[in-house]
Amino acid sequence: MGRLARQPSADTPASDTQRLGTPTKGTAATTAGLDFTRHMRLLCEDIVRRLPELHHINLDFVAIRVCQTRSRALYGIHASMTPLRFRDGARTTVRRGRHWTVRPVRDGAGREMLYLLSFYLPRFCDQPCAEKLATIVHELWHIGPRFDGDLRRLAGRCYAHGHSEAAYHRQMRDLAQRWLALNPAADLYAFLSHDFRGLRAQYGAVFGTTIPTPKLILLSSVA
Repeated sequence: MGRLARQPSADTPASDTQRLGTPTKGTAATTAGLDFTRHMRLLCEDIVRRLPELHHINLDFVAIRVCQTRSRALYGIHASMTPLRFRDGARTTVRRGRHWTVRPVRDGAGREMLYLLSFYLPRFCDQPCAEKLATIVHELWHIGPRFDGDLRRLAGRCYAHGHSEAAYHRQMRDLAQRWLALNPAADLYAFLSHDFRGLRAQYGAVFGTTIPTPKLILLSSVA
C-alpha cells in the first residue's frame, strides 16, 4: 500500500520512460530491451480477466510505474498500490483541521487514474517467480470492490491486510496458483522467471514508465 506525500502544488505529474541499469553489450535485444511496465500491464489484464475476485478492476484507470531502488537487498518494499481517492472514493479529506485533495495522475489521453501500481526494481525481480506472482495479486487485491479510488477495507484496526499480513499473503499465493492452474499463455509471465540480471542478459536492457509520486494538495483550513 503506497503513501501520499504533502505538497502545496496542483501541477499534474507527467510520465516518462526510464532505462534501468546499463544495457548488456553483445545481446541481440540491446537496442530494444524489455518494456517492464507494458509486460506487467498485459499480465495484470490476464489475471484480472481470469480471477472472478478481481473482475471489478478496470486497468484503464490503474497507472503502472517502475521505481528504481537504491540497493539490491531483498528486504524492503517490492510493490505497492496507492489509492488516488480517499475513503469511499471521496476526492477530499480533512486532516488536522485542513482540507486536502490528491494531485491527479493522468494517462496520455488525459484520463484521470484511480490507482497507482508501483514495482520497485531490481528488488521485485529478485524474488522467486511464484512470489512475484503472489505479490502482483496481493497488490491488485488491495483495490476496493467498488473501484472508486479507495482501497479494500477489511475488518479490524489493520484494514489493509486484516489481522495478519502473513495470512493475507498466503491467501494471495493461493489466488496466484489458481490463476496458473487456468493455463494462461506462458509468454505472459515468462519474464518473471528471470531475476534482474537475468532480464538484462536476456533482453539487453530493462526500461519502464516512471511517474512522480502523487502529492497531497492543501485546499483550505477548516474554520
